[in-house]
Amino acid sequence: MNRLPTLARLGALLLALLSSLACAPARAADERTLVLYNWAEYMPRPVLKQFTKETGIKVRYSTYDNNEAMFAKLKAVEASGGYDLVVPSSYYVTRMRAAGMLRPLDKDRLPNLKNLDPRLLDKPYDPGNAYSVPYLWGASGIAVDSARIDPATVTSWADLWKPEYRGRLMLLDDLREVFGIALKLDGRSINSRDPDEIRAAYEKLLELRPNVKVFNAESPKSVMLSGEVRIGQIYNGEAWMAEQANPKIRFVIPKEGPLLWVDNLVIPKSARHVEEAHAFIDFVLRPEIAKQIAEEVGISQMHVSRLLAKSLATLREGLQTDDV
Repeated sequence: MNRLPTLARLGALLLALLSSLACAPARAADERTLVLYNWAEYMPRPVLKQFTKETGIKVRYSTYDNNEAMFAKLKAVEASGGYDLVVPSSYYVTRMRAAGMLRPLDKDRLPNLKNLDPRLLDKPYDPGNAYSVPYLWGASGIAVDSARIDPATVTSWADLWKPEYRGRLMLLDDLREVFGIALKLDGRSINSRDPDEIRAAYEKLLELRPNVKVFNAESPKSVMLSGEVRIGQIYNGEAWMAEQANPKIRFVIPKEGPLLWVDNLVIPKSARHVEEAHAFIDFVLRPEIAKQIAEEVGISQMHVSRLLAKSLATLREGLQTDDV
């Protein structure tokens, strides 16, 4: 006679459980998310927090240390749509666009595009900026520990080949950056597709190999600050951050010119949170947010003021574009 109340109680519990399960997807759907895949130390945490505070969109943040690693990971998760927003360099926009990996931008959702410098738009790697929006631009040059090397003796990319730097040199872990040095020294375009020119650059780099102690593109400033090397190829923003920690670190723009790059915001074709990705792009295009990013990353500090006059006007000539 006690079974009926027991069954009634069990039925009530079952209905409550089913009701909670039915509500769970709805609650999950209400939680807006953006999965951002970016270079290490390339997006200030306060910016992400402010974006979440203003929009309610939570940001899941992952990092990579070079374009090749990013491309391979994106291909690996393409079917599952692992990332919503990625930050490839200019020439990888070309490659990803050609591979059909990018989603065209909905510019109606990006009213802050008007804030961009027109000189950074409509470049050969993405005519009309159909798929990409410039995020940050800068250059790679040479970092010198002036406590051990007189910066006045470092004026050219050729100086990296000096025998006194054997086993004491850092190069960026970036194929195009390293090949760009050798191509520039031979008076060639860093975007050369000529097999003979590329072969000559390769052979020249083989001569440099004994000087190289480490390849690092994730945090080259850390290698300089640790004293592991005394001279190395470096991004201007990383050089600025290294100089803040150790004023003895100096940034040298070689006489042949720096290697210019533009990193861009793109939405993978397999992105699941397209609306959220557009919202974040438009957010970082706000002047006060862009200023905050540039100042913390170091891109807009002392080095860029010197680069602007001599480099931005000729960005097309010195910029890494098509994939070689």
